[in-house]
Amino acid sequence: MLIVGLVAAALAAALHVFIFWLESVAWTSPRARATFGTSPDEAAATRELAFNQGFYNLFLAVLAALGVVLTAGGWVAGPTLVLAGTGCMLAAALVLLISSPDKRRAAVTQGAFPLVAVAATTIALAL
Repeated sequence: MLIVGLVAAALAAALHVFIFWLESVAWTSPRARATFGTSPDEAAATRELAFNQGFYNLFLAVLAALGVVLTAGGWVAGPTLVLAGTGCMLAAALVLLISSPDKRRAAVTQGAFPLVAVAATTIALAL
């Protein structure tokens, strides 16, 4: 079960690195604007906000990925980092779902891997 949790955490980290790229690097590009449904003017007006938010996603990805590496290396702190990173990702997805029901697809996409990671890692630690 731990392997399932670590794979899900690694996939969640990879997705959040991609979200970082969209928000902090490519925010005004056609790809990012299509993903987030913004016009060129909206993207320009929210560029600084998105840049900052992208780094939140990157830091969560680093936390989860570091947890995966440390867990694989047998370090006791590893599962804690996995759960902290993916737990925060899951919480953010729930906030998105609750606050913007029209963005349900994005919330599910953002939260699916973290949900599996949290559940599988917690079960593995309990056994």
